Amino acid sequence: MQSLSSKEYKNEFVSTFDGDESGDLKPRQTPGVLYSKAIPTPVKQPTLLAWSEDLAKELGIQKPTNQKEVDILGGNHVTASMHPYAACYAGHQFGHWAGQLGDGRAITLGEWETAAGTTWEFQLKGAGPTPYSRRADGRAVLRSSVREYLMSEAMHYLSIPTTRALSLVATGDPVLRDMFYNGNAAFEPGAIVMRVAPSLLRFGNFEMPAARKETENLRKLVNWTIDRYYPHIQGEGEERVLAWFKEVVERTANLMVEWLRVGFVHGVMNTDNMSILGLTIDYGPYSFLDDYDPNFTPNTTDLPGRRYAFGKQASIAYWNLGCLASAVASLLPDTKALVETLEAYSDVFASKYLTMMGNKLGLDQVQAADTELIEQFEKVLSTIKPDMTIFYQLLIDFPLTIENEQDVWSHFQDSFYKDTESEEREAFYSLIKAYVARINKNTCSREESKKRMRASNPRFILRNYLLSQAIEELEKGENKLFIQLQEAIKEPYSSKFDEFFAKRPEWATKKAGCSMLSCSS
Repeated sequence: MQSLSSKEYKNEFVSTFDGDESGDLKPRQTPGVLYSKAIPTPVKQPTLLAWSEDLAKELGIQKPTNQKEVDILGGNHVTASMHPYAACYAGHQFGHWAGQLGDGRAITLGEWETAAGTTWEFQLKGAGPTPYSRRADGRAVLRSSVREYLMSEAMHYLSIPTTRALSLVATGDPVLRDMFYNGNAAFEPGAIVMRVAPSLLRFGNFEMPAARKETENLRKLVNWTIDRYYPHIQGEGEERVLAWFKEVVERTANLMVEWLRVGFVHGVMNTDNMSILGLTIDYGPYSFLDDYDPNFTPNTTDLPGRRYAFGKQASIAYWNLGCLASAVASLLPDTKALVETLEAYSDVFASKYLTMMGNKLGLDQVQAADTELIEQFEKVLSTIKPDMTIFYQLLIDFPLTIENEQDVWSHFQDSFYKDTESEEREAFYSLIKAYVARINKNTCSREESKKRMRASNPRFILRNYLLSQAIEELEKGENKLFIQLQEAIKEPYSSKFDEFFAKRPEWATKKAGCSMLSCSS
């Protein structure tokens, strides 16, 4: 185990690419470079609030034992081997080209190499202004930092590709925020998260040099990305780029399927929030589904169009991949093969989705006829809108001998948020009867079927109202719920934390931070 202060950090990105080394934090355009040097701005009193023991053990990091190491996590100390920088990238935001964006409140300190030889980027989120902060202060509040720290770790334990969070630090400084951009700004306690990932490269990193027609920068970035993160891809030139893009397509499709499996809604799927490694990145106005509503978006900024609603995420991923394809197109002699690779997304996603749904439902294998049953589930659930997590848990233990409509309804009663019409009850009963008939055709045992379902359907999810309660407690100096949630996220498929196995309470339906959030979240 090594301490944060004694480690010799690597800086492969900044040593490979041209950057603005002036250290000037004034907001500006930075053509021709892929990053700008950005030293974190010191805060009043860095205090360690949370530390991910499991991640630290995996990376071989010793928990901070003195203030100097906490200062690293809070941006008050930079070691001699670190080279802090903010990446320059662009993006399409809500479907529109936004031009240069970049790390506006995130600063990468360096790269931590483990004993096994793997390398992880260490990035502070909320460590102060950078040249890409535009009119912002580069800071983060406790509210958004708690949400990122807990959810990125929760997604890891759900077995969903994600960036990780090593630490959560209170800064001791107040930060002014207008949560819903409605003129009601208020001071909130500041905080910083140490974000960790093999790479934090986004689609937007490739869009920026492409838009500026910096073809050599783009080519160098693509080749470096393949060499470093896709070393199994062989060949050269067009063949190599296409093989890489094909894998990005597959990873992105897989990520969308995984989000849909657990009911996760990202909330702001701009191209600058899409990982080139197929990771979940940038935890802002996210949410898990409570009631099953494909049209649900947790992001007030996404209204009224609901571009990033739960049920639209797969198609938005395809749209974003199209933007990435446009960015790398200049590296190829023509776009025919690139377009064909992009178009394959639909089939890749559909195949992965059906397999995932088969596991959620406990099917031995997904046959052609099962597609209709899966579509029936989606249609009926989106009409009745039961609690997604609770419904699938009740489905696992549904006794296949029940035939009476009222008994079926009673079994799932705890998942319903509302009274239903007779037609809805009939549709639900028909669905369950069709499901039982299909399960009875399984070639595997009922216990094997349930095992698949338990592995695919989480019992604990980090609901927004729980996060809101934990944040309110932390702001009062209490951490009981926060600590409970830190433990609960580690065992989402068990019944160990069934005190949280409950529907969203009525009071949380319209409470800020529980039902709706914003990009400030």
